[in-house]
Amino acid sequence: MNEISAIVDEGHHGLRVDRYVSDVLGVCSRSQLKQREVEVSINGKPAKLSRQVKGGDSLTVRYSPPEPSAIEPEPVTLDILYEDNDVIVINKPAGMVVHPAQGNRHGTLMQGLLYYVAGLQSAYDAHALADRPGIVHRLDKDTSGVIITAKNPAAHELLAKQFRLRRTVKIYLAVVKGAPRSRVGSVEATLSRDPDNRKRFAVTAGKGKPSLTRYRVLARNEEHALLRLRPETGRTHQLRVHMKHIGCPILGDPLYSRQGGASSNTGLMLHAFRLTIEIPDGSTHTFTAPLPERFMDFLSVAFPDVLSGGKLDAAEE
Repeated sequence: MNEISAIVDEGHHGLRVDRYVSDVLGVCSRSQLKQREVEVSINGKPAKLSRQVKGGDSLTVRYSPPEPSAIEPEPVTLDILYEDNDVIVINKPAGMVVHPAQGNRHGTLMQGLLYYVAGLQSAYDAHALADRPGIVHRLDKDTSGVIITAKNPAAHELLAKQFRLRRTVKIYLAVVKGAPRSRVGSVEATLSRDPDNRKRFAVTAGKGKPSLTRYRVLARNEEHALLRLRPETGRTHQLRVHMKHIGCPILGDPLYSRQGGASSNTGLMLHAFRLTIEIPDGSTHTFTAPLPERFMDFLSVAFPDVLSGGKLDAAEE
């Protein structure tokens, strides 16, 4: 059995134990709790998975390790922005899936990592993360940009903890239809899976997960706006749902935006531009993924002054 301990921060006060173990500690999904024989103690006493945690609680979680991954390495081209003994920072292209799943079994970022990093799978064997070696966080298939991966479990846990505690700074660029009413603002909403379409998420009242995105309009014209987005939380499809919610869906979004016009050939105009995070050597880095060709082509016509005037670097939060 493996074991992990944690002190519950005030921000997770009231969360159920099963959700804390899966969503915060990342031990496994809630559907795997029984299979992985998860046992939890709170302040030294056994606790049910349905119990709510309190800020300051001391949790000890014991669980069986997963079966080693059966995913085979593949020679996938990786655009590496930075690499050291512990991490690899990659500029993921639009269209690349991060982790193999139904319908996307080959050509994934994880398979490329397994091929590129000798001994990556063995480094994760018998660890809670053996089924997703190297994958610290994810980007949607159609989202391009910067993503950080780990070469070993120790680095993985250090990086993942920063994402869990919201200590990272993530900056995205998006081209949206229309423009927000305010040049600077935020979107705060509760998100859950859309009951009418299980592939989508939606803003819901009183249930789901809280989410927050801050935005700044960098440029706008009669049809579109270029936004700088900073998600404070990391919910699935968060930016895409938030932009749709304020009436400015992201251009080219096949799930949340009506197709037609420029959106039919741009692809999803969402790019993970920058990530600021502390890496295992103790230093804090800001990694930047250059704008992909689809962005450069669109901006050169719609907002040429953005590319020539340095607005991407000069815009402040």
